[in-house]
Amino acid sequence: MNSKTKRLTTTGVLIALGVILSFLKVFEWPFGGSITLASMVPMVIIGYKYGVKWGLFSGFISSILQAILGATTTQAFAGMYDPENAAVSVVKIAVMAFLDYIVAFSVIGLSGMFRGKFKNDTISIVSGATCVVLLRLLTHFASGWILWGSYAEWFFTEGINNNFGEKVMNTFSGQALSAVYSLIYNSAYMLPELVITVFVVTVLMTVKPIRKLIVKED
Repeated sequence: MNSKTKRLTTTGVLIALGVILSFLKVFEWPFGGSITLASMVPMVIIGYKYGVKWGLFSGFISSILQAILGATTTQAFAGMYDPENAAVSVVKIAVMAFLDYIVAFSVIGLSGMFRGKFKNDTISIVSGATCVVLLRLLTHFASGWILWGSYAEWFFTEGINNNFGEKVMNTFSGQALSAVYSLIYNSAYMLPELVITVFVVTVLMTVKPIRKLIVKED
């Protein structure tokens, strides 16, 4: 098998594995967002093994698959559509698809950004994995702030009806409240995802045969 065919085959298998792992959920928010069994690790490996350019391309392919699956398995897309204002609904759905899927999953392919920057490959890939998960969190935060900010008041008064929610409502309002809501909502699943991703990548790098496969492009 030549190197190009091997790269395509390996990438296809890892993308498929990532999609499968995305369905194995530990926790899921009712309006989207979940903690999975290390579903980002395969894409992190692709980005580190083959570099940033190939990683971005692979991340984009993965994002298309995730968008298609998200449109058919979640209520988020349906919840964005308002038959009384179809034009605005289409724009909102397009923005959500772009931020929550295309950008959010494509950036994971940047995991090789620190390759060669450190003497230790484990430090390099863990640093890259940390950055791309935080970048994904940033895109979800932007989407939540722009598109779902109107849910902030409900979230803090009924969704988490406790002293913390009351304090937030007494402290913030308007766009600031929407930003706090989006940050808390998305951090609740993305930070655990960060811990899981870093842990699994670190463990994989301790296994010499796997480490060799991850580090060597061929």
